Amino acid sequence: QVQLVESGGGLVPAGGSLRLICVASLRSFNTYHMAWFRQAPGKERDFVGAITWSGETAYYAPSVKGRFYLTRDNAKNTVDLQMNSLEPEDTAVYYCAARRNLGGVETTGGYEYWGQGTQVTVKS
Repeated sequence: QVQLVESGGGLVPAGGSLRLICVASLRSFNTYHMAWFRQAPGKERDFVGAITWSGETAYYAPSVKGRFYLTRDNAKNTVDLQMNSLEPEDTAVYYCAARRNLGGVETTGGYEYWGQGTQVTVKS
């Protein structure tokens, strides 16, 4: 059974940092592109960033570019989201997702697997 499990969320003051980790029980993890999305209360699920199967290329939403960074370890089946200079607007539930084709990584459609999410709250 495929599982994506996120961890690392919490309460942090504005300007602080958090590192989210997604562990995937995916066979052939190194063939999946991985992404993070976030959803604030009453809002749609928005793209945060994605990293290709090799880890060579990462894509970021404009709102987080330069503050958030994606890395992955294909030996450990993990993908990390380092979040710096956090702002209250970053408050949301953060979800890890996996897909095999690269087209349309910024949209929720096409992702084959999703985690349950981890809450990030940034206090002003």
